[in-house]
Amino acid sequence: MNLNIIGYLVYLGITTFIILQVGKICYKNGNIYVADLIPHHAGICQKINQVLLLAYYLLNIGYCAMTLISWRKIISSTQLIETICIKTAIIVFIISILHYLNILIITKYVQKLIHNN
Repeated sequence: MNLNIIGYLVYLGITTFIILQVGKICYKNGNIYVADLIPHHAGICQKINQVLLLAYYLLNIGYCAMTLISWRKIISSTQLIETICIKTAIIVFIISILHYLNILIITKYVQKLIHNN
């Protein structure tokens, strides 16, 4: 079997698992965080968090699928493991950056709305 196909399947399995787990944790804790930023509007907070979760899933899983194009031909098992590790590390790094940017943007935007009203 082609090592690239094995790599794609393993990579997509690992990254999808990571994305789903991080999304679940962020969604659960995000409800509390958004509710604290916008008190007395539980329904709106829930909807904001659902939209953030959907955008997170679409962006990250879509990016993972798109990166498959850039893979070179894998000719050894060592190269297979290295490629999977590097590509997975990049996804984890991107997820962490996006998470902190989300918190920063939401905090700044919501604080600005609260102070303007």
